[in-house]
Amino acid sequence: MDQAEEMEEIIVVGSGICGLATALSLHRSHFSPPEQVSLSGQMVGVRLISLVLARSSEKLPSTYNGHMTYGLLTASNKKYHSDMCREGGETRCLRRSDLITSLAESLPPATIRLGCQILSVLIGCDGANSVVADFLQLKPPKLLPSSEVRGFTKFANGHDFGNEFVQVWGDHSIIGRITVDNNLVYWFVTLKVNPRVSVVAKDPELIRQLALESIKGFPAELVSMITKSDRESLSLACLRYRAPWEILLGSFRKGTVTVAGDAMHAMGPFLGQGGSAGIEDAIVLARCLAQKMHEIDHVKTSGRQVMISPHKVGEAFDEYVKERRMRLVWLSTQTYLCSLLVKPSSFLVGFVLTS
Repeated sequence: MDQAEEMEEIIVVGSGICGLATALSLHRSHFSPPEQVSLSGQMVGVRLISLVLARSSEKLPSTYNGHMTYGLLTASNKKYHSDMCREGGETRCLRRSDLITSLAESLPPATIRLGCQILSVLIGCDGANSVVADFLQLKPPKLLPSSEVRGFTKFANGHDFGNEFVQVWGDHSIIGRITVDNNLVYWFVTLKVNPRVSVVAKDPELIRQLALESIKGFPAELVSMITKSDRESLSLACLRYRAPWEILLGSFRKGTVTVAGDAMHAMGPFLGQGGSAGIEDAIVLARCLAQKMHEIDHVKTSGRQVMISPHKVGEAFDEYVKERRMRLVWLSTQTYLCSLLVKPSSFLVGFVLTS
């Protein structure tokens, strides 16, 4: 990452999944033939997803073909099963660090910078505590009455879990397990907010102890999985969300400034769709911008900079927000309902999580 005092035409704030995906989508759409971008815009998405899977292929064994099943066990021993790919497509679990590395390495040199001054367009992909969202006068995300412990466990001799996402719901906590490959498993424990969270979050061993205390009485294989987890992978965080009605009614554009990813729609992790939604934002945003830039009568190019019309950028951002709004309202509503479920043994859990 370079530090520079430069004037840039378009600035993407944030170098997480959504920020890098947005930068890559803009880069790819800039080099796509205008007819491909203006007609469908799908080339950006196809190339982006293909890139991610290609760069991660060595971490995804051939037996993991993207077909994943979902299993839910509640405290009352009720079971739900679902095919996560019943409508086609793929479902895979990727490590966030692998995804970010793949995206960052695919960007042109010196794309990621510090100290840039904004000349025209600003896209805030700077997370739940977004300063760009503050500029747009969006309400800050609210705290859910839950926190989450996350970690990885590596099985040197392999595991027999298969390509399945499993959740076990207890009276006061939820544990989830999803396989990354034949040796690596990602897991999480969702629990009530602990008053010591700020202290516990600084010590991996305290995090492990908190997770184990929260799943007493759960299946032994899950307890063993957490006990043997990678110490350095453990994290604890409070969960934040932007309410569905705020997404439905919110104004996510002011002039040539907008937001994407968690800055726009922070949501609980109950559906595992936060990162995917951010990538969707990136693809739609790049397509809308590319279409409007193609309509500009006069484009002045100077080196790497392209002088663009603020009016056209505003129109592109409006189309982006309009296209994304109802999709995000639905996702945020599902996650919000999950956060409200006090008794996860109810039928509503199975409906919300498998719909």
